Amino acid sequence: MNLRDSLKLYLVMGSKDCETSSARVLEEALSGGVTMFQFREKGIRCLKGKPMIELALELQQLCQRHSVPFIINDDVELALSLNADGVHIGQEDESIGVVRKKIGDKILGVSAHNVREAKLALESGADYLGVGPMFHTTTKDDCRIVQGPKVIESMRAEGIRLPLVGIGGIHYGNVQEIMEAGADGVAIISAISKQPEQTHKIFQNVQNSLLQSM
Repeated sequence: MNLRDSLKLYLVMGSKDCETSSARVLEEALSGGVTMFQFREKGIRCLKGKPMIELALELQQLCQRHSVPFIINDDVELALSLNADGVHIGQEDESIGVVRKKIGDKILGVSAHNVREAKLALESGADYLGVGPMFHTTTKDDCRIVQGPKVIESMRAEGIRLPLVGIGGIHYGNVQEIMEAGADGVAIISAISKQPEQTHKIFQNVQNSLLQSM
């Protein structure tokens, strides 16, 4: 599976995003069609130290069983120690160039909120961009101003050809809007972590939107 295909339905999740066992949620989500997973253990009540590493390993093994890339948010050292498939960093994290040198040819995702950040990420060695927030979300404490799908349209209009995935407040009802703007996929947190049984329905919506845009 190439990177664009892997980004179709991208689950971003940590233990605090789940109302039941994280492993149970991920297992159901993977069976429902999730094509990439990002372990994001951040914020109040997040796991640290050995419990965090043990959870990361458990979730990584589930991803491997389903042949789905396992990405770690921000923590380059953890990603290298687990031999994760890649790392995703934000604008406030370590510089893109430094992370690229550390991780070699592993997948490098970068959060971008405008065309300038997207172009810099492209020049610095990003493999894909997480663009947002698309809509209002309460999942992230440090959330930026809502951009809406138009920021994806503006990136495409400016010649950004990197794979783009929309993130922030995305659920079944607004997937099509993101895909029509030019995204390769959607990154979802609570719409799946809180209701993993909805994953298949969301995946079908992504697939249908891609078919309509061809």
